Amino acid sequence: MIIKIDFQSDEALYMQLRNQIILGIANSSIQEGDALPSVRQLAEDIGINMHTVNKAYSVLRQEGFVSIDRRRGAVISLDADKLKALEEMKKNLRVVLARGRCKNITCQEVHQLVDEIFSEYEKQEEQ
Repeated sequence: MIIKIDFQSDEALYMQLRNQIILGIANSSIQEGDALPSVRQLAEDIGINMHTVNKAYSVLRQEGFVSIDRRRGAVISLDADKLKALEEMKKNLRVVLARGRCKNITCQEVHQLVDEIFSEYEKQEEQ
């Protein structure tokens, strides 16, 4: 698993880490049942505070992407509740689409972006 953290970004480090793990799941580089590195190990590997990694793992657990196992630590465990996931996506998309609308991005351009991103995931699954 390759984690890319941008220390110059305005985005919080724990959110960057969370997003990188979600992207890893989406592109199949991280699979259901895979154990993530320990908090201490990941913090050391990418040069961030252990509390930052712990916060990212906690958010991922709350969002249904990981479960915490006493022996294995944080394990990828996807929430099977698709309706809940769709509602969460809808909530997040409202803001993203509103921002795009303010910048005169058209519905067609949004559809093209979505198709492009999904095709990237499909290509990665085939590999």
